[in-house]
Amino acid sequence: MSVEQVAVYMTELGQKARKASRVIARTPTAVKNAALLATAEAIEAAAERLVAANELDLQAGRDNGLDEAMLDRLALTPARLAAMVEGLRQVAALPDPVGAIRDMKFLPSGIQVGKMRVPLGVIGIIYESRPNVTVEAASLCLKSGNACILRGGSESIHSNRAIAECLREGLAAAGLPNEVVQVVETTDRAAVGALITMPEYVDVIVPRGGKGLIERISKDARVPVIKHLDGICHVYVDDRADFDKAEAIVINAKTHRYGVCNAMETLLVNQAVAEPFLKRVAPLYAAKGVELRGCAATCALLPEVVAATEEDWSTEYLAPILSIRIVADMDAAIEHINIYSSQHTDAMVSEDYTRARRFIAEVDSSSVMINASTRFADGFEYGLGAEIGISTDKIHARGPVGLEGLTSEKYVVFGDGHIRQ
Repeated sequence: MSVEQVAVYMTELGQKARKASRVIARTPTAVKNAALLATAEAIEAAAERLVAANELDLQAGRDNGLDEAMLDRLALTPARLAAMVEGLRQVAALPDPVGAIRDMKFLPSGIQVGKMRVPLGVIGIIYESRPNVTVEAASLCLKSGNACILRGGSESIHSNRAIAECLREGLAAAGLPNEVVQVVETTDRAAVGALITMPEYVDVIVPRGGKGLIERISKDARVPVIKHLDGICHVYVDDRADFDKAEAIVINAKTHRYGVCNAMETLLVNQAVAEPFLKRVAPLYAAKGVELRGCAATCALLPEVVAATEEDWSTEYLAPILSIRIVADMDAAIEHINIYSSQHTDAMVSEDYTRARRFIAEVDSSSVMINASTRFADGFEYGLGAEIGISTDKIHARGPVGLEGLTSEKYVVFGDGHIRQ
C-alpha cells in the first residue's frame, strides 16, 4: 500500500469502529459475555489452524534473525492457547462496570444527581510480538463496551489474522457487528501513524511494547495515551525491617522474572543494617547469576560488586542485574526514589507503622507497597481480573488498568419537571 492508501484504509477502519462503538456501548452484559464465550470456543476449535499460522510467523522470524527471547514471545504454544481461552472465560465472569451509577443524591433544588460509568468509545491498541495480546485486548475492550482497533507487530501478522477470524466468529455468534473488534491487516508502519492521529475516530491509545515504541507514540499522538515508559522499581529495606521478610521480598522482586516492568531494579538499604543484610542476600543473588552494581559503600562491604555509575540509578535492566545503594535513613531513600523512580512501583520493608504511613504518603508512584514484593503490581493480583496495561500517568487511569480503567463517568440528573429559578 502507498501512504495515501494506508491513510484511506485506516480512516475506513476508524469510521467503522466509531459506528460499532455506539452498538457495543448499549449492548447488554449477557450478549457481551456470549461473544466472549463463543470466541473461546472458536479458538479451541481452531487450535491447529492457529498453530499453523503461528509457525509461518516463527519461520519468518528465524529467517529474519529474531533472537530466542523474541521467538519465545511470538510462539503460540498449547499452554498459551489454553491461557487465551481461559482468559476469555475469566473476563466473561467479571462484573460489568458499564451502567453502574454511584453517589446519587438529592440537592436543595430537588434534582437528583449522580455519576454513571460509560465506555470510552474506540480504543486503539498498538503492541509488539505477542499474538495473545490480540485476545487479551479485544476481550477487555469488548466487556467494557468499547470498540477497538488492534495493530500488532509485523512479525505476528499471520497469527493475528487467524486470531481475528476467531474473534469475528465470536461476535457473529452473539449477533454483534464484526467492526466491534478490528485487526489492522497491513504491516505498513504508516498505519500506526494514522491510528494515533485520528481523534475524530479514536478516543484513546494503549501502546504495549518497548520504550522506543511508547516514546514515539507519546510524542506523535493526537489522541490521549494510557502508558508507562519503563519500570524502574525500588525496594527500600529499613533498619526496622524483619530480615526474613526482607530477604524473601528482595529476592522475589528481582529474580521471579527479569524481563517484566514490575521487577526491582534498585535495592536501597538503611546504613544501620546494610552490612548484615547485604552479606546475607549477596550469596543468594550470586547463586541466581545476578550481577550486583553498587555505590561506594556497597563496594566496600562486598568486593564482588561492580561500581555503579549515575546511569545505573535510572536504568531499567530487564535482566539479572541489580543496583544497590546504602542510604542514611528513610528520608534519603524517599529522596532517591522520587528522583530516579519511573513512578511505576516502589516498596518498603519495615515493621515501623509510622514510617510505613509516611512512605506511602510521600513516594509518588502509581503503586506503593509495604512488606510486599513489587511483582504484585499486576491487574490480576490486584483483583481486577485482567489488565490492558499499567499507567504511570496521573490523569484518568493510574496503576494497573482493568475494565474500569477502560471506562469514564458522566453525570446523570433526574428531575420531575424541575426548572432553574
